Amino acid sequence: MLERSREIFGNLMPERDVKKAEKTRNKFLKKFGDDSGTDYRFALRDNAVLDAIGTRELVLGQGAAFPDRALIVGNIRMGFGHYRISMAIASCAKALGYEPLWLDLNAFQSSTCTKIISFQNDLYSMGSRLSQKSRLFNKLYWEPLNSEGFRKLSYNCADQASAELMAPLLKNLPKELPFVATHVWPAQAALHAGFTHVVNAIPDNWPMALHLAEGATHTIQTHSAWLGYKALRGMDKSRSLKPMPQGQIVYTGHYVDHELVSNLEADTTLRVDRIQQGKAKRYLLTVGGAGAQQALFASIIRALLPDIKAGKATLFINVGDHKHVWESLKKAVPALGAAKLFENDYGRARAYAEAARTGEAKGIVGFCHDDIFAAVYITNLLMRASDVLVTKPSELAFYPIPKLFIQHVGGHELWGAIHAAELGDGTYELAPGRETTDMLRLLQAEPEILYKMNRCILKNKADGLYNGAYEVVKLAVTK
Repeated sequence: MLERSREIFGNLMPERDVKKAEKTRNKFLKKFGDDSGTDYRFALRDNAVLDAIGTRELVLGQGAAFPDRALIVGNIRMGFGHYRISMAIASCAKALGYEPLWLDLNAFQSSTCTKIISFQNDLYSMGSRLSQKSRLFNKLYWEPLNSEGFRKLSYNCADQASAELMAPLLKNLPKELPFVATHVWPAQAALHAGFTHVVNAIPDNWPMALHLAEGATHTIQTHSAWLGYKALRGMDKSRSLKPMPQGQIVYTGHYVDHELVSNLEADTTLRVDRIQQGKAKRYLLTVGGAGAQQALFASIIRALLPDIKAGKATLFINVGDHKHVWESLKKAVPALGAAKLFENDYGRARAYAEAARTGEAKGIVGFCHDDIFAAVYITNLLMRASDVLVTKPSELAFYPIPKLFIQHVGGHELWGAIHAAELGDGTYELAPGRETTDMLRLLQAEPEILYKMNRCILKNKADGLYNGAYEVVKLAVTK
């Protein structure tokens, strides 16, 4: 117990941090119980959305026969980002001839593992929403926590201790199966449980000790983050740290789904053709898993309304599984009352998105699904039919579509926009209000901006930038 908390990549942790980690672990144990004696067994279940990428879910049950070329994609429902990256990994695994199995550690409500994750996820979601409502809370607490608090090695020390309590859920799974984690907790839990082939796919472009899972192969999407993690930059400002050992941090490029990478040239050609023909520019506005930034979304919709009414712009809005966000937006922007809404009809929503890729798309079209898989994946389908993705600079910052970056939620997201702007496939991060609406007007009036972004996307594809998910899978199966 606590071995992984006492020393991290050869750096001994202060005894006060180890004791604090043990205290946190014991608090969770008392609050959520000890299920180390529970005999968890798994079965495989088909999923209507994941079936498109050849993936089945691991659920509690009896008699799972694991395929010969199986690969576990370990994740948690925390916002939409980790699910989206998991879908990219699963999609590329299937394309490479493996059978991805979806394992969400936040989906087993009776387990100590899920109780711990859900508790922390609820706190994070609440903080995200509050940060958009209170400038003081955001400035004094939320921004520092997300940029510096999670960066500390002491944070990883505590997480490693708590992750021991998640391991019992995994004890009956075959430990030799390749295991790709798209959040650090599944990676840590898998290692505590004895898995031997673990890859920890780090989502962010800002090095934070939060994402460390010693014993796994860590992958990263950018060169700057690779060096930051290698040096454990700023993770304990009171001393010099030993770096991560050779081979434990690997640059892969961006984690992008096979369907998007393999069709990139065709989709880019359609975007350029629409610009040349003077067709309405298509904007995709996505709501994050925490449901924050509603006021900002309303201002963006209002700014686009004149061009939408004139037939010069089209707006897709995916509110995910947050129907209340759609209702709030309708109150703020009454014109949304006349918009078409695909609600809990994934089949029709998917058909619309696929037809829009080469066909017509007009006005404002909304999408809302209670099913989390549909809520996330419809954005992937809509990206192929859109000209501009309007998003905060989170996991979507790495996708091959022109992007307009709105304000971040949490300081760790800042570097996603910086990276994309340097690569040329997205704007810099825009301040709420005039700067955001001015950029929308500029994109409407100046076609050379989107021409340039699309040229950069094609160059990035030729350079292999968007092949990260394939590389993660290759590491997992050959480790």
